[in-house]
Amino acid sequence: MEYIKLEGLQSLVSEKARVAILDDDGQDKAHFVSKTIVKVEICPDMTHLRIYFDHHNFFAVPLACNMAKNKNEWSAFDESTGLQYVIRRECDQND
Repeated sequence: MEYIKLEGLQSLVSEKARVAILDDDGQDKAHFVSKTIVKVEICPDMTHLRIYFDHHNFFAVPLACNMAKNKNEWSAFDESTGLQYVIRRECDQND
């Protein structure tokens, strides 16, 4: 695992993906939802990565999270909250 880098998500921009936030037991806090990622950017205070689903709505992932990425999935784990942020390309339908 490594800390979050903006480059790690650029390949997902304009892709249809399924996103979810899981707790530390791997249980859904919300079900996977299909979204198109419009852009990713660092927030103005340089503490979070913003993942936009349109030009106004986003979720923010702390930059200090541990990140993992493979061909079809990006994830980040926030040790302080026990939350895992997961983005899967639509082609990978397995939860």
